[in-house]
Amino acid sequence: MDETGSHTQKIYKWPRPLLREEKGLILLFYLAFYIFLAGLFALTMYVMLQTLDDHRPTYQDRLSTPGMMIRPKGDQLEITYTVEYTETWERYVQALNNFLSPYNDSVQAQKNYECKPDQYFIQEDSGSLKNFPKRSCQFKRSILEDCSGTDRYYGYNEGKPCIIIKLNRVIGLLPANDGQPPYVRCGPKSFLNSVCVDISHHSGSCSSSVLSSVAIRMTQINLVNWRTFPPNGTFNLMYYPYYGKKAQVNYSQPLVAIKFLNITMNEDVNVECKISANNIPEGSERDKFAGRVSFKLRINSRD
Repeated sequence: MDETGSHTQKIYKWPRPLLREEKGLILLFYLAFYIFLAGLFALTMYVMLQTLDDHRPTYQDRLSTPGMMIRPKGDQLEITYTVEYTETWERYVQALNNFLSPYNDSVQAQKNYECKPDQYFIQEDSGSLKNFPKRSCQFKRSILEDCSGTDRYYGYNEGKPCIIIKLNRVIGLLPANDGQPPYVRCGPKSFLNSVCVDISHHSGSCSSSVLSSVAIRMTQINLVNWRTFPPNGTFNLMYYPYYGKKAQVNYSQPLVAIKFLNITMNEDVNVECKISANNIPEGSERDKFAGRVSFKLRINSRD
């Protein structure tokens, strides 16, 4: 009711339907808008890709200490089997066969270059002329001697298993100064840790040189003895630096094999292996794979 007391009725005017021409203009606007956005995105990606190198990362955020890993890995880095039961250890043998097949002497001789040992294999570019693909040095499985597969069971059938250790690839890494190659040192984990805590408590530090000498003495008195291949467990310098997967398509990373000789049967043996090099810092305790790897061995016997 209005001020005069008469009744009024509000009439709502609905918007008229869009004409076909108006719909076409709206669709044309959005089509042009999205084409512009797609073109802008493509241009941005193109400009960014021009700053990248196909063979080497432009920006490399890496750990100062490369990681380590073993083969075979087992279940959660636990290698457990019974000597008398072939089915408990044949999977480890098969894993080693598969892992070492690219290292066959014939394959390495065909694909890779015979480098001069004990020095870095530097392959620099010549100005704007890119040196690709870069050559890779041979790593023949025969270098691993007793763990190369000459024993078809890698010692697992005798309770003397072989474990292969590899250092993760890091582009441009030069692991040592003064021509001293990096090497692997191993020991029972609990023993090394307790020694390190004791040394740190008295001297304030637990250097790699001290631990190395302790590990050597420990292997002479502990029930766990082993041999390393190559001798002294070294990674030869000729396999460094690594230039990347695309630059070195046939790169074969060096390996160290450990053959355990007299594992105590029916007991857990916790082993820790570390990398020692004067140009690789000690790994952080926060990262259990930085420059180290820990694994458990348990060899059971019915006797």
